[in-house]
Amino acid sequence: MLRDTAADAGPTVAGLDAALAEWARPGGPFDPALLAAHEERESFPAEACAALDAWGLPEFYVPARHGGRQERLDVFVALLRRIAARDLTVAVAHGKTFLGGVCVWAADEDGPAHLLARQVLAGEPVAWGLTEPGGGSDLLAGALTATRHGSGWRLSGRKWPVNNATRGNLMCVLARTEPGGGARGFTVFLLDRRATLAGTVRPLPKMPTHGIRGADISGLEFDDARLPAHAVVGPVGGGLELVLKSLQLTRIVCVSLSLGAGDHALGLLRRFLGERRLYGRGLADLPHARDVAGRAVARQFLAESVAHTAALAAHHVPEQLSVVSAVTKAFVPSLIAGQLRLVGDLLGARGFLTDVEGYGGFAKLERDHQVVPLFDGSTWVNRAGLAAVLPLLRPGRRPAPAGADSPARWLREDSEPDPLDTRRLRLMAP
Repeated sequence: MLRDTAADAGPTVAGLDAALAEWARPGGPFDPALLAAHEERESFPAEACAALDAWGLPEFYVPARHGGRQERLDVFVALLRRIAARDLTVAVAHGKTFLGGVCVWAADEDGPAHLLARQVLAGEPVAWGLTEPGGGSDLLAGALTATRHGSGWRLSGRKWPVNNATRGNLMCVLARTEPGGGARGFTVFLLDRRATLAGTVRPLPKMPTHGIRGADISGLEFDDARLPAHAVVGPVGGGLELVLKSLQLTRIVCVSLSLGAGDHALGLLRRFLGERRLYGRGLADLPHARDVAGRAVARQFLAESVAHTAALAAHHVPEQLSVVSAVTKAFVPSLIAGQLRLVGDLLGARGFLTDVEGYGGFAKLERDHQVVPLFDGSTWVNRAGLAAVLPLLRPGRRPAPAGADSPARWLREDSEPDPLDTRRLRLMAP
């Protein structure tokens, strides 16, 4: 369903597929034995991330107008899906840079965008500092403060837990700039730790996790860390709006992790159905096994259809993305979680034991995927947001938006998507 339309000889979806297959050989950076060892030691999969850097994946984190290759969201979802199908930890660890930079691209200011683009294209990871201890998903509860200091700012507080918080130097931080907070009381800042005074930005320890054990899930503590005036991203006081609009894009990208997990699980299931025999028959010939396998495959097709539609909606109807992205993020990870349960039931002991050749990674896959429904607003956060706008979405409540394009056109395989225009994003669908 997802097509690679790169017009030059640069990195492509097909090229990444071929590279991943090569890297997965014994001794390669995606060798399952190496990735399992990182999981066991809770160490960062540096070899796999370095291979993706060298291949050119950072170019897809930067919009084309700023020198990168990010033009089609569906192609980017396809790329991250391929990586997740090999290892979710690597996809989460490397793909975080897209999330970290999205506020800068959405703000559409040339200065910060060009600065960040150079860093990302050079392979520098970017983190996104939204959550704080005790705050959960409530962005309005953020207590990290940014106060004016001369022409610049001073940051004090903590951001935790944050993916890639301590491995890189760059982080987009949501900070309280008005003591009372509120909708206009927060601002986004682009922090470069290398430009801060020693001791004013301290790393917080890596947190042990049940899944994605090798990822850098940690945090930063700020003690009057000084930032220059040009570190502000978007308007002062506009941070919450900027983050909420950016989440509409990242929620769609996040479901690529679920799609990849589903691909991985179905690959294991396909092998098992071909190998296993019961009662003198192949497992694939047993009615129960065929029924369960069919339901697992159907879930994957449905998840892919929703994700593909959402990725193209970002190009054609971005004004509707507050609803589309919430539906996608609430639905797809839950759908794939159910698919993993179906596959696990059929695999039986092979899905539980770690040393069964070819199947030992299934338990890791299940553990790793458990975090995806929590990313960028949990399933319940997205459902709650949808519930709040359901009265406005009733048929006949509002006229169709003027000039709205028909999905029947832009979902055609031969249709080229409109350029992604973040200026058309809205906090609520019109």
